Amino acid sequence: MNTRTRTRITRTGAAAAGVLALLGVNACSAAETGGGSDKVVNLHTPSWVGAEVNTAVAAYLLEHELGYTVKTKQMDETPAWDAMSQGKIDAILEDWGHPQEEKRYVEGNKSVVSAGGLGVTGHIGWFVPKYVVDANPDVTDYKNLNKHADLFKTPESGDKGQFIKGDPSYVSYDNALISNLGLNYKPIEAGAEATHLAQLEQLYKNKKPFLTYWWTPQWMNATMDLVEVKLPEYTEGCDADKKAVACAYPDVPLKKWMNAKFAEEGSDAAKFLKNFSWSTEQQNLVAKYVAGDKMTSEKAAEKWVKENESTWKAWIPKS
Repeated sequence: MNTRTRTRITRTGAAAAGVLALLGVNACSAAETGGGSDKVVNLHTPSWVGAEVNTAVAAYLLEHELGYTVKTKQMDETPAWDAMSQGKIDAILEDWGHPQEEKRYVEGNKSVVSAGGLGVTGHIGWFVPKYVVDANPDVTDYKNLNKHADLFKTPESGDKGQFIKGDPSYVSYDNALISNLGLNYKPIEAGAEATHLAQLEQLYKNKKPFLTYWWTPQWMNATMDLVEVKLPEYTEGCDADKKAVACAYPDVPLKKWMNAKFAEEGSDAAKFLKNFSWSTEQQNLVAKYVAGDKMTSEKAAEKWVKENESTWKAWIPKS
């Protein structure tokens, strides 16, 4: 997150296992290769469901339509950039912004090149349930949060309101925001994303008030009606000093990146990955199949591919 790095969200372990299971059979039988193989494609698999289904759908089409063997490497984002620069990973399909890595590998040694946009815009913010807003309409402005701090108190937060944070492995500036905006709230880490989502699901089911770090795309937005709390407007550079930040998170058009050598060789796989672009709604739907409906990633990808040929047909390189 240097943007999403400002907000990393660990997605469900079950979904992660599903994507690895999807690609593991072929991966085990394939020879280990770096970027540029015309038979094997190495893709990064992040730990959150939305990005995992990018990989699942891309892998399904690469294997079933273009005859490739797809291997995945699951790792955090910064190490993935390092691996991509070395040709150990051919592509990252969902990046929320890593300016330091871009400067080093794209502008610097030119080992990484842009593969275009994913078609999805990421957004991070603070959210409360709509039932809380219905009872307290002014809670949607951060200036009124102190007025409602008692509403969000928990045994863990003591005499302050509780703010539920995302996964601690993801960079965010919620602690600084709470301090710099003078809010009477205590940030409490929810744990990994699966734990975070389970906690919110239970609170929502019981109509309990909560204030939480939240994001889109996120498939659970279809099952929980959450309303964003207005923070001070984001302006370019307002988040440069992470200790002094006092503004909202920016919207982030999500990007794809490729190993430069892999891209230059111009294989059908490289052309396909550049063409791969879908909407937030499409990504959320496949993520729901996995995380909500408990489908395996392979079955979820297969279901979407069979029902959306008009979308993915345009991604297949013309011979």
